[in-house]
Amino acid sequence: MAAQVILASASSIRSQMLNNVGINHEIFPARIDEEAIKASLISELTEIRDMADILADLKAKKVSAQQPDAFVIGADQVLEFGDQVYSKPKTQDDLKGLLLKLNGHDHILYSAAVIYKEARPVWRHVGKVTLTMRDLSSAYIHDYVAKEWDNVRFCVGGYKIEEKGLRLFDKIDGDYFSILGLPLLDIVRFFDANGVLEN
Repeated sequence: MAAQVILASASSIRSQMLNNVGINHEIFPARIDEEAIKASLISELTEIRDMADILADLKAKKVSAQQPDAFVIGADQVLEFGDQVYSKPKTQDDLKGLLLKLNGHDHILYSAAVIYKEARPVWRHVGKVTLTMRDLSSAYIHDYVAKEWDNVRFCVGGYKIEEKGLRLFDKIDGDYFSILGLPLLDIVRFFDANGVLEN
């Protein structure tokens, strides 16, 4: 019998990525107060990389407590720029402001995944990608946000590099799948080594 895999996230792109490589799974979004937890981590001067890992861990831990026999994947992304942490934009104005800050500069995207089984962590990984934005006009950025808002509002950084968001960048240094929301190569290696993948 194949091992049960659960994705503790409502992200359709994460689920699609798992489906694309043949990892059959169920979806049980973890209900945690991400904003309150993140605010607490910021006040405690937690390293930005570690914030992504902690949030991914909390999601996997919560669902694993209810589904202990399954491999539960928790995932989270945070964006670092100028020693500040950014998450999903709340409004179009938030996104415009962020993209104007990032304009012409490098920023870092951390993509964390933690896998739990029997209510304990058995694997974790944090992918780091450096993205260099083009030097764009404010008119271009305003137009991009107006046209793409409904498509990118739930994306950290407000872009999908698999779509028109790629046009925002000059250079990307790091793992493509991590930008999409999961360090997929590393997850596949873990599941393959643990006999979860069916040939």
